[in-house]
Amino acid sequence: MKTLHKAFVIGAAVIGFGAASLPAMAEEAPQHRYAATKFDPVKMQERMDARAKRMHDALKITPAQEGAWQAYLSALKSSMPQRGHFDRVAFKAMPAPERMEKRIEMAKAHLASMESKLAATRTFYATLTPEQQKTFDEKSGRFGHHRHGRMMRHHG
Repeated sequence: MKTLHKAFVIGAAVIGFGAASLPAMAEEAPQHRYAATKFDPVKMQERMDARAKRMHDALKITPAQEGAWQAYLSALKSSMPQRGHFDRVAFKAMPAPERMEKRIEMAKAHLASMESKLAATRTFYATLTPEQQKTFDEKSGRFGHHRHGRMMRHHG
């Protein structure tokens, strides 16, 4: 009798754990679809263009501001780091000092890109009306910046 009871408890626990993992597996599916196209240059450009259009529409860019808007977008694109294939295996195989040098090199490139984006943003921002500046302030937290890292998993 104890063996039957023990088997029942173990079976119920296995079923419970399996059922508990189903929602987690369902949530992972969309991330995998995104991950499949995440680094596809065509798909990435489509996402960037869609975000730019949403920002353009939200700001209600006037014909007089269109040149400044296009210059701003051009500056953002030109300041994006050129992404080559990052060889993680080779990186991990490097001696620790070389890995640190590589990280510093990447950080400097990132800083230069951010400084370039700041200059472009200041120039463009000066062309906006106070109402447009308020809209830009609200919406720009996610515009023109490549989001990465573990803390920012959502993509908008």
